[in-house]
Amino acid sequence: MEALSSALPILLILVLLSISLVSAYDQIDLSKFSRCLTTHSDSSVPIADAIFTQRDVSFQHFYQLRANNLRTLAAAVNSKPVAIITAKHPSHVQAAVVCAKRHGLQLRIRSGGHDYEGLSYTSNVPFVILDMFNLNSIDIDMGTETAWVQAGATTGELYYRIAKKSKVHGFPAGVCTTLGIGGHFSGGGYGFLMRKYGLTIDNVIDALLIDANGIIRDRKSMGEDVFWAIRGGGTTSFGIILSWRINLVRVPPKVTVFTVQRTLEQGATELAYRWQQVAPKLPKNLFLRLQAVPINNGGNNKTISVSFFAHFLGKTDKLIRLMNKKFPELGLSRDDCLEMSWVKSILYWAGFPNGTSIDDALLTRVQMSRVYYKTKSDYYKAVIPRKGLETLWARMIDIEAVSVQLNPYGGRMEEISDKETAFAHRAGNLFKVQYTVHWKESDGGIYEADRYVELSRMLYRAMTPYASSKPREAFINYRDLDVGTNKNSTDFEVTKVYGAKYFKNNFKRLAAVKAKIDPGNFFKNEQSIPPLPTLPLH
Repeated sequence: MEALSSALPILLILVLLSISLVSAYDQIDLSKFSRCLTTHSDSSVPIADAIFTQRDVSFQHFYQLRANNLRTLAAAVNSKPVAIITAKHPSHVQAAVVCAKRHGLQLRIRSGGHDYEGLSYTSNVPFVILDMFNLNSIDIDMGTETAWVQAGATTGELYYRIAKKSKVHGFPAGVCTTLGIGGHFSGGGYGFLMRKYGLTIDNVIDALLIDANGIIRDRKSMGEDVFWAIRGGGTTSFGIILSWRINLVRVPPKVTVFTVQRTLEQGATELAYRWQQVAPKLPKNLFLRLQAVPINNGGNNKTISVSFFAHFLGKTDKLIRLMNKKFPELGLSRDDCLEMSWVKSILYWAGFPNGTSIDDALLTRVQMSRVYYKTKSDYYKAVIPRKGLETLWARMIDIEAVSVQLNPYGGRMEEISDKETAFAHRAGNLFKVQYTVHWKESDGGIYEADRYVELSRMLYRAMTPYASSKPREAFINYRDLDVGTNKNSTDFEVTKVYGAKYFKNNFKRLAAVKAKIDPGNFFKNEQSIPPLPTLPLH
């Protein structure tokens, strides 16, 4: 009875929100909105075929297809778009902007659907989803070693197309192969090439952006200040990315990977302590990730398994010599190592079984395995002491369904100024951490979400003494509404709380750029950047 009474206020809030949204949705004339879309798009590619409303039988399928966090999808049961526009032509994107603005609808932009808080497909006001998934062309020019990549392409598709052109080229982006290029790049996407070549945005040389007036702008016409902002500031505050132009990077014909696992009983704590001192100082061509998960050896015999994942731009013999010199405590052997092409190393890191074909892995565009999860992030500027690691292990064992991933900095990340792009987390960081608590529907699903989310917060609080501070920094691509929200999307004093954590000293310049490119604040969400016209750009 007590549990029921505590749930009543939540149920009442949901009912009131539902009534409010229904009332707002009733005021929308979808026929006028559809006619507007037709009028403002290229007639040779009918936009009518790309529009899905709640009356269409395919609506629910398209809505859920690229909603990758089941937690946010379940929580948004009363927050569905009035329409989904699955753009098939740039003019469809332009029409969506013009018509959503004209009819007072909020626009949420989705490419891969990996927004951790689901802001690309949920809203608390009447809205339209602009789905970029069909705009996925990739045009590679090996003469200039560059490529134009549309926003709806996935990282897997990009890797595949590069590999078909060259065995000695790659690109520094994420390990997950279903990430949408549009959002992944704009927040400062990273992967195992970051210490050698930096982030995605450090290798972007041009872009096509649709502004709040529906105009397509390239780097020259948008201006260097806007081009600066969309590289690391997230594009959802400034416009819609149609495509990015990137520089491809050189990789050797063969690379080496390994995974070494140790439990607490096998000295994992000492290895993790040592890793923090070694990994950020290794040569640029070696990326050594640490990942920890709790495991149960039966009964109450719980422990932590720590895995060391390596990617080396070179062959095994050289890697073993390097590891024996820099990190002999790990005890790396030849049997631990695998040599392969760069593109096959993508499959290895993404967790595909041995023997998986590149076509099957990289051309699968939709994430098939989805769970409920809550993710938080941290940056560390000092080594976590052994006591701190023991605290981390204890919290993880209590939670059980949790993964903690530490990604080393150093190398190229130390060389690029924090003002070069909007991405400000550069020199001075030893590593970035991602904490993820996950659960399945059988574990309670949405009904247990609050409990799991609170467990993630408890873990985060426990690491406060060791993480960065003033501000405690966070990674925009690991979006976390706990970092702060701005419900009316205009209050600068509220916004600078999360703005400082995501963008540090670059936040004020981002707000000034916003005032220039979108003074009416059309592009907004719960963590967008409001316009601040009184601030100078530099």
